[in-house]
Amino acid sequence: MGKQTNIRLDEAVKAAAEDRAKRRGLSLQGYVADLIEADVNQSRAAFMAGAASFLAAYTDAFEAEVGEDRYPALPGNAAERAPRDAA
Repeated sequence: MGKQTNIRLDEAVKAAAEDRAKRRGLSLQGYVADLIEADVNQSRAAFMAGAASFLAAYTDAFEAEVGEDRYPALPGNAAERAPRDAA
């Protein structure tokens, strides 16, 4: 169960939101929750895309600085036997 949040809307905005919610088959609460979730997910996706782009741009520099020891805690050549996509 989610936490309750209260918001204040002027009458015109509330009426428009209720109309849009009704057209989508949602309550006003469900409509607002969906809008917030979509915004959060869009922000998260933008961040992850930026992080992936950053990592791709600096992969060579990182590997030159730190090496490619993907499994530093494993003894001996265990890292060589581990699948490359295990991390």
